[in-house]
Amino acid sequence: MQVWKFGGTSVGKPERMHSIRELLESDPNRKIVVLSALSGTTNALISIGESVKAYEEEQAISKIDDLKTHYSLFIKELYSTEAGLAKGQEIIDSEFGFIRSLVGIKPFTIKQDKELVAEGEILSTKMFQAYLEEKGDSSVLLPALDFMRIDADGEPELNTIEEKLVTILNQHTDKQTIVTQGFICRNPREEVDNLKRGGSDYTASLIGGAIRADEIQIWTDIDGMHNNDPRIVKRTFPIRELTFEEAAELAYFGAKILHPSTITPAKLRGVPVRLKNTMQPEAPGTLIANQSSDREIKAIAAKDNITAIYIHSTRMLNAYGFLRRVFEIFEKYKTPVDMITTSEVSVSVTIDNSDHLEAITAELREFADLEEHDRDQNIICIVGNFSADKEGIALKVLEAMKNIPIRMISYGASEHNLSLLIHSKYKSEALNVLNERLFYYEDAMKNIFSAQ
Repeated sequence: MQVWKFGGTSVGKPERMHSIRELLESDPNRKIVVLSALSGTTNALISIGESVKAYEEEQAISKIDDLKTHYSLFIKELYSTEAGLAKGQEIIDSEFGFIRSLVGIKPFTIKQDKELVAEGEILSTKMFQAYLEEKGDSSVLLPALDFMRIDADGEPELNTIEEKLVTILNQHTDKQTIVTQGFICRNPREEVDNLKRGGSDYTASLIGGAIRADEIQIWTDIDGMHNNDPRIVKRTFPIRELTFEEAAELAYFGAKILHPSTITPAKLRGVPVRLKNTMQPEAPGTLIANQSSDREIKAIAAKDNITAIYIHSTRMLNAYGFLRRVFEIFEKYKTPVDMITTSEVSVSVTIDNSDHLEAITAELREFADLEEHDRDQNIICIVGNFSADKEGIALKVLEAMKNIPIRMISYGASEHNLSLLIHSKYKSEALNVLNERLFYYEDAMKNIFSAQ
């Protein structure tokens, strides 16, 4: 069995849903299909919730009616029979009836807010399953709320998910396609909740890990993960193979196609993840697995909105416990650190969440001196196979960056990551010069020498 996930843009138009069915029909594997909400729906539902919380009931009802109209037009192109259209309208009337019922609830709590936002995935999956039924396909809708669970800390309970999911799947062994919702789940109070990080991609990975799927496929609108940001760099190309570790580094440091949390359950259970393009299904995409090609440098990513904090103290000299005290402060304010560099009497760190910056720096000043912190920084991350016996990798990177000021360098903590901190005004230049030097320069040199 495989797990296929389709995002909001992939289900955002009736013809896209038609295309998804064609993809499913063209592949003989039995599948669990994870769907996101139709593009734009989640934002619309959040907006409705904001109006309800502000006691702007007329505005909320108007927004609900507008969204319902969109869905009513949607199903007219989705279904081709009167029976199919009637079923689609029944789904819309039922779910929007529930949405309207939330408007009069006072106070409108987080519980109702999450129930409201969950309606996006519930609508898309019910409509798609009704479409498969109209076409006579062997399929069934399996509500994610029946098996997807998180603990008190908001973390998925993989063993519980596995136990519930396997039990339910055993009841549907005759079905070729099982449709379910991404993003939504239940918390320990059995309330509707969500997975927060990674959304529907995370759902697909959790399901794939739980059932030990043959493969997890994440379908988007680009042909896999690229070696650089195609919005900034002209000459990019899809990466055909990555290890789980390399993909995690790229996702964490800015590659938007995949959330860093997504591949963790797949990695734990050894399930390969393939990134595919709904617009070009014949393209091979990117395969993420335990092994990949032996190319040294795979890709470059950039993480924005970084703040650097520079901490100095002579107490660090020949002392122990100083760094523990520093990082206890970041832990206290639940602020992760991205990069860290140290010397005998100083430590520099970067963070991407500055919500508690003032409180953090105030506590640090109780036992250390701080330079003025740098905002508006970027982390440029070069990802690949950088094992200890590799030669010249840092030299290639630094030669490419010779005309760009570098504030911090992190290399050696991971065999897959070399990170540089620069001011954001140099981001575009850095991505482009690194792209040319690391991916095209050597090939150009070989061509020159071979021509001679």
